[in-house]
Amino acid sequence: MLSNLGQILHKPPQLLISVTSVDEAKIALDSGADIIDLKNPHAGALGALPPNVVLEIAQFVKHYSPQTLTSATIGDVPMHAHLLETEILAMAKSAVDFIKIGFFEMDDYQPCINSLQHLTQNGLKLIAVLFAEYTYPEDIVLELKRAGFVGVMLDTAYKNGRTLLDYHPIDALQFFTQKVRDMGLLLGYAGSLKLQHIVDLKPLNPTYLGFRGGACESDLRTQQLNAEKIYMLKSTLAI
Repeated sequence: MLSNLGQILHKPPQLLISVTSVDEAKIALDSGADIIDLKNPHAGALGALPPNVVLEIAQFVKHYSPQTLTSATIGDVPMHAHLLETEILAMAKSAVDFIKIGFFEMDDYQPCINSLQHLTQNGLKLIAVLFAEYTYPEDIVLELKRAGFVGVMLDTAYKNGRTLLDYHPIDALQFFTQKVRDMGLLLGYAGSLKLQHIVDLKPLNPTYLGFRGGACESDLRTQQLNAEKIYMLKSTLAI
């Protein structure tokens, strides 16, 4: 597991590409991806790949590009502490650097946050995925920090063509960025992003911008990754 968050916290915004296989991971790496994220776009907003597939891809990445970070989603799991813990521990066996947990709608997030603290105390690096369509308590970022989460990501729950920026204007994202970064947490933005959104989001200086559909054929997240699109995303992010 990653031992020093500083190596990513203090870099310019990184390019995260979500992949489904070793072949896609190689395409993403060869085209300039900084972070390889493992998910199943056929299975919801944060669809999970089987742990054995995640392990296979993670091992390939570590061999092919040792400095590249990996993350994996646990799936669209209901916000019940026992279910979350079970899926997190299963995914932890794959030895990815970060495990992403979707914070889907519920009345009170605090019990789930509290229940996961012992996992972070045992070294698991958890990232909370918040969704642009939902409303969260004002102090949720602070509570995630207290529970030992290493990062927060803002994504979209419904893959209906609307993007992150359709839900939140730049000034709101700027405020959110400052709040998260002031706490020393990693911050990712995703949500049906495409090449043109880099111009708006890069100046906010998030830790990374995440892409799936915008890096695929026909901008469809369930299609094959397109190497040229990934190269263009990386080139634009690096300007």
